[in-house]
Amino acid sequence: MTDSRDLLKQIEEARHAVLDEGRPDAVEKRRKFDMLTARERVAALVDDGKLTEFGSLVQPHRDNELNKDLVAPADGIITGTGTIDGRHVNVVSHDYTVHGGSSGKVGGLKLARAVTRSIERGMPLVMLLEGGGHRIQDGMNAAHFAGASPVFQNMARTSGWIPTVAAMMGQGFAGPTNYSALSDFVVMVRGKATMGMAGPALVKAGTGVDISKEELGGAKLQADRQGIADLAVDSEEECLAAAAKFLSYLPSNARAPLPIIDCDDPADRRDDSLFNLVPADSRKVYDVRKVIKVIADRDSVFELKPGFAGNIVTAFARLDGRPVGFVANQTMRKGGILDTPACEKAAHFIALCDAFGLPLVFLVDVPGFSIGPSAEESGLGRRSGRLFYEIGIATVPRASIVLRKGYGGGYYAMCGGRSFEADAAFAWPTAEICAMSIEGAVDVAFKRDYQNADDPAAKRQAMIDRIKTQTAALGAAKDFGVDEIIDPRDTRALLIETFNTTPRRKPDRNPPRYRAISPI
Repeated sequence: MTDSRDLLKQIEEARHAVLDEGRPDAVEKRRKFDMLTARERVAALVDDGKLTEFGSLVQPHRDNELNKDLVAPADGIITGTGTIDGRHVNVVSHDYTVHGGSSGKVGGLKLARAVTRSIERGMPLVMLLEGGGHRIQDGMNAAHFAGASPVFQNMARTSGWIPTVAAMMGQGFAGPTNYSALSDFVVMVRGKATMGMAGPALVKAGTGVDISKEELGGAKLQADRQGIADLAVDSEEECLAAAAKFLSYLPSNARAPLPIIDCDDPADRRDDSLFNLVPADSRKVYDVRKVIKVIADRDSVFELKPGFAGNIVTAFARLDGRPVGFVANQTMRKGGILDTPACEKAAHFIALCDAFGLPLVFLVDVPGFSIGPSAEESGLGRRSGRLFYEIGIATVPRASIVLRKGYGGGYYAMCGGRSFEADAAFAWPTAEICAMSIEGAVDVAFKRDYQNADDPAAKRQAMIDRIKTQTAALGAAKDFGVDEIIDPRDTRALLIETFNTTPRRKPDRNPPRYRAISPI
């Protein structure tokens, strides 16, 4: 007679069959490619390797000619709940050893369950992705595919409520790319991970183009050139560590408190190196990353999209233990000018920080917006509007510091002065603030004057020098355009004081609309 112990033993045997221990051949395949299994990835991500799994014993559908003999342990996807640094998260991990990580009908239900659990419980969602989109054996059946799935609708519902992470661990064409597009943070493993709307085989079948997976959607393209991925790293271990680090700056959901940590870096620390890091001569370039590093808590800076749109820097950091977001012009690339990629990068980062309550710090050294045919062809006229839009609807505290140039519309777009209700509007003594490039203004408005002079070049330079005296920091303070001209060494302390004394959110003064409409 069978008792409950016998039944439990049967269950445990079935469960063992889907674990790595019960699938040595699948594990060996991973080893040949020097890659972790889906379960090993989960174990490396969560605290103590412990995941409370759901759906481990599911079976794939076997209801048509294509899938009647299908074997798919856990239907190719591991789902469950664990903790990262003590905070609960939901985890999804695609198993590439199961039909190339493709998504079956039952596996799709598990993914949907993980997403809805995250929404209902206010828990971050981490997806460890590797696979080839919808499984052909299920997808070529109208009974399965006609009803589609609410997964993308539910992924959209996560936006701004819970942090979502897509870790692209291997090939990730089609579905995984779509999931990544709706995620807050996307990290790829160089040389192994790919993203794109379809893989090389489908591309060749559909277009006749023969292309490698790396050329089609490797990390160099998607992280550095397209900016679709936020970060590219060299190993799976670094990929998982980056996912955990990203989450460490954010609350579990938009209503939860910021994860403020103890800080042994003095709030009033002053650093003389700031005088040398930013040259007074506005024609000289410098690395604004070094400025952020000095101002922020030691070893707290985590940059997003470092390889994309290098003329703007977007980075998480901490100030006295409080997570904040830095947006800074980078003069080492294109003089820090705002072009379409820079606007898109900054706008998305501002939205991310605003959604989860991180105060914003703008370090301003901007010669304005990019101009000319290439700027117009890139749609900058509308893309720049997205940057204005995101700052305009943001409700978190924000501070702006003009390090050097604050020119034209770019000054507005970087939250300069009174443009977007900065809680603190400061300038360094090296600041130059005016409506446009001084040289350009002289050439447009006074060209006839200097060309008629005995020495046109000398006359032009004299005009430029005279106007520069009117754009200096003291002029900005004269009519209260900024709150104060500050000693650069006091920047850290003043930012900390500002964010310690401002409410977490600005009051809602919007009209009774249902939603705002982004320009993009």
